[in-house]
Amino acid sequence: MSPNGHLVVVGATASGKSAIALEVARRRPGVELVSMDSMALYRGMDIGTAAPTAAERAEVPHHLLDLVDPTEDFTVSDFQAAARQALAGMEDHGARAVLVGGTGLHVRAVVDDLEIPGRYDEVRAELDADADTHGLYARLADLDPVAAGRMEPTNRRRVVRALEVTLGSGRPFSSFGPGLEAYPVTPFTQVGLRVDRDVLDRRIAERYQRQLDDGFLDEVRRLSELDGGLSRSATQALGYQELLAHLRGDCTLEDAVADAVVATRRFARRQERWFRRDPRIEWFDVAEDPLEALDGVLERFDRCGVPG
Repeated sequence: MSPNGHLVVVGATASGKSAIALEVARRRPGVELVSMDSMALYRGMDIGTAAPTAAERAEVPHHLLDLVDPTEDFTVSDFQAAARQALAGMEDHGARAVLVGGTGLHVRAVVDDLEIPGRYDEVRAELDADADTHGLYARLADLDPVAAGRMEPTNRRRVVRALEVTLGSGRPFSSFGPGLEAYPVTPFTQVGLRVDRDVLDRRIAERYQRQLDDGFLDEVRRLSELDGGLSRSATQALGYQELLAHLRGDCTLEDAVADAVVATRRFARRQERWFRRDPRIEWFDVAEDPLEALDGVLERFDRCGVPG
């Protein structure tokens, strides 16, 4: 499969992906950036998601930002369709994309053109009403042992989703494509930034302080006042759920930020493990400044070819 000319930059949160992607776009005319963040697509969540600034968006075209209101759910399938449309539009006018990846499943949905099962709300409601996660897992193991073998019995979110699809679609969840354990040939070229964990941990804490200084708490307060409240998917955004707890009076601001820092560091570890499993990613080690890897990333980008 020939390269399609598009580069994917992945890595843990606070690793500097956005900075290096923006610099690639500055150095290579005709490059546009595509956010692969599952939360930056919500309007009004700019500070907490560290979304590109207005100046950066004016300098370089950005895609998949501010797509929907945070009161709406936006599934991986929705994201995949929006990404396909954005890439097709770029290819129509001869642009190349740098996809900036943070949410692993969303990256894989685009890079591997995953067949994503639909949603079955009535089935999901019945499953959510059953608090016995082990019982649900046993049910999944009976209906789809392959899917059950790919997940921990205690991972309720994955167990419920697999059962929802199996029951709702009438076909095993594991039958939808090769699954995330396979890493087939893809037309996308992928690079990753690898940063020491101590550095990441420090950056995460520092970023939260900057976000608070920039009005993060006020942003969360405005969102909490929206009619209908935040959607199920939007409430998963790191930092937001902790600050919402503070606004409800459940904890102090100091404790909310401390909880957010811990949760984000854990998320960064999960991101590292997710991306590290993909043998197709070429890694660049970064000590402090992500632009240390710029020459190598540019060289890899130049070898991507042109959109097919």
